[in-house]
Amino acid sequence: MKLVIVESPHKAKTIGKYLGQGYKVLASGGHISDLPEKRLGVDVEHSFEPEYVISPDKERTIASLKAAVKQSDQVYLATDPDREGEAISWHLQTVLGLPDDDIRIEFNEISKKAVLKALDSPRKINKSLVDAQQARRVLDRIVGYKISPVLSRKIKNGLSAGRVQSAALRMVVDREREIRDFKPEEYWTLHAFFKAKKPFKAIFFDVDGKKFKIPNKEVLDKLLSKIEGKPYIVDEVKKSVQKVSPMPPFTTSTLQQDATTKFSMSAPQVMQIAQQLYEGCEIEGEGHVALVTYIRTDSVRVADDAVFAAKKHIIDTYGAEFYPKFPNKFAVKQQAQDAHEAIRPISLDRTPESLKTKLQRNQYNVYKLIYDRFVASQMAAAQYDTLKVHINAEGDEHKFGFKVQGRTMKFPGFTAAYADFRSHVNEEEGEENALLPAIEEGDTLDLSELKYEQKFTKPPQRYTESSLIKAMEENGIGRPSTYASILSVLAKRTYTEKEGKSLKSTALGETVCDSIVKFFPDIMDLKFTAKMEKELDEVEEGRKWQDLIGAFYPGFILEVKKAFKDGSAVKKEYEVSDVKCDKCGAMMVIKDGKFGKFLACPNFPNCRNILSMESEKVATCPLCGKDVLKKRSKAGKTFYGCSDYPTCKFASWDIPAPYLCPECKSTMIVKRSKGVTKYVCTNCKHTEEK
Repeated sequence: MKLVIVESPHKAKTIGKYLGQGYKVLASGGHISDLPEKRLGVDVEHSFEPEYVISPDKERTIASLKAAVKQSDQVYLATDPDREGEAISWHLQTVLGLPDDDIRIEFNEISKKAVLKALDSPRKINKSLVDAQQARRVLDRIVGYKISPVLSRKIKNGLSAGRVQSAALRMVVDREREIRDFKPEEYWTLHAFFKAKKPFKAIFFDVDGKKFKIPNKEVLDKLLSKIEGKPYIVDEVKKSVQKVSPMPPFTTSTLQQDATTKFSMSAPQVMQIAQQLYEGCEIEGEGHVALVTYIRTDSVRVADDAVFAAKKHIIDTYGAEFYPKFPNKFAVKQQAQDAHEAIRPISLDRTPESLKTKLQRNQYNVYKLIYDRFVASQMAAAQYDTLKVHINAEGDEHKFGFKVQGRTMKFPGFTAAYADFRSHVNEEEGEENALLPAIEEGDTLDLSELKYEQKFTKPPQRYTESSLIKAMEENGIGRPSTYASILSVLAKRTYTEKEGKSLKSTALGETVCDSIVKFFPDIMDLKFTAKMEKELDEVEEGRKWQDLIGAFYPGFILEVKKAFKDGSAVKKEYEVSDVKCDKCGAMMVIKDGKFGKFLACPNFPNCRNILSMESEKVATCPLCGKDVLKKRSKAGKTFYGCSDYPTCKFASWDIPAPYLCPECKSTMIVKRSKGVTKYVCTNCKHTEEK
């Protein structure tokens, strides 16, 4: 018998179905050994040697694997094809006493063809990959275990920090402060509406050909007085055909960005669903079937056989004109490891429609996203007829320019891969961007009216999970496999919180950020963090990992010692409430406590007055009619509960409607989309529009 060891039971089930008799496939359940939980576990005096221990919950698994090894003629280690997977195989080899032979196999997709091919070409464990994982693990352990006690001393007990998560936190904090310090600037827009068979509008753009911004009403009034009654003459018409190329297939980062935006899922949820699609989903009549390639990748490269399969599918489904003259090639980013190809469906024969009733809703949504994006990436460019028109209001001394542009689809190209591409394109084009009626240079236009509006510049938007992942990738912070876990940790530690889809730093998050910036500036320097990521990549190429840690550690540990000697505490700026202290009259501030937020007198210790702080009202309880408050669970997740708890035990993860479903008497929840509010029953799906 031949034994194949993988990481997850789902993966074992899928591969076991492909291999059949003569093989036994077992799962390790991830790492079987790791650094100890409650101590550093790194010998900083002797080449940073890590101490690996077996956790108690893995002892039964190891006993089972050892028994299976004794009964096997050959053992193969088939953990994930990345650094983490290589390290797991190395630990398995060590703990199970396996020989240093060709026992490691890897595959980018869990298909019968790929698994059998991997079994034909086993190799030895790649120690450079293992060292790259060890370097990251040891470095992160040192940083986390040395900084966390500083935070506990300077701020409050129980706080922690991480090498990459702290840099990500700084990005959120800096953005929040940029928004807070933003001072809006006034400006005015001016539109000219013209009469035609199809009326259209143009926006004021320039004076004598130079772009001009209207700063205030006074300047606007002068402008209007100068163009009043003047002729509007078309002085430039540009017609062209615009080609729009498809986006590359998904990487881990872009998949998380797209899915979090489209489906309101969190990044960890996206990765959980993607992992299921990679390892295998239960398909009726077929058993466990893997649907997509490996989901942790930073490459947009596509295997040749997948390119050929896409060509056939596109020509058969859409027609030869929808396939490009030459296959599309996408540039791989400079910092990408490019170890694995992009995320794509294993078989294009498994269309999303064929699986719609066989997958869970989230599985279907993510699979369709991956499938459509891959097919579109291999298709011809979309083409648009474009028109750009410049119009001058001929003043006595100056020419006041207006411009208008638009486009209409000439050839859908890759957009045909998206089932809703027509409605999407129409919505994107909008009425303003439709092609104009026939206009030629020298035409004099009939003005219908001028409209103007006062506006103010807006601050940058808060990060969403999607945009933060994109920013982290652009700054070289973290790796594809870590983005989701970083966001999860920041939320769990309540360093960040969600406001709608946006992420904002909490008061605690800002205090932690300030503390780390003060005592460990390098850790919070984005360029330093990105440089460290590159150095970790160098270990995979052969650099000795102890040298990397050795270069970092002396300066870092000196900063730790200075931080402990520093007698100052980080000043924490608290949000001021609108509640007066009933003992001394000061405006009370909002603080974080073990059981959530509370109000405290800012004159502490002279005044020790504190008050409980109810969460904000968001709805009316459908059971008792009292206020429903926005609250936070012990795990840091937002939920909505009745203010009369425990007398009324109503609670919901979604904002409730003020009444129960008239059909089945279950909770109705609020759903808002494009300005429309609907109440949807959580049980029978009865819907009412409000």
